[in-house]
Amino acid sequence: MHEVRVGRSATKELEGLPQQVLTRIADKIDGLAKNPRPLGSRKLRGADDLWRVRVGDYRIVYAVDDDAATVEIRVIRHRKDAYGPS
Repeated sequence: MHEVRVGRSATKELEGLPQQVLTRIADKIDGLAKNPRPLGSRKLRGADDLWRVRVGDYRIVYAVDDDAATVEIRVIRHRKDAYGPS
């Protein structure tokens, strides 16, 4: 089991989401504690530790540290905004 930490910027992004989307994202984040690399997750090119997972039109970008058993949520954004500068 991994400990999930949500970064400050990801927390701020969550605050503006509709409740239905927020519920789906929260379920996915809970699942990352059990399996940080679920089916459908992708490693981001150009980054050693960053992964992304889809939740509808939104993307969760996160880092996995298996040695410390942590998952750090870095970005939660709509897909059109997810991969640009944060």
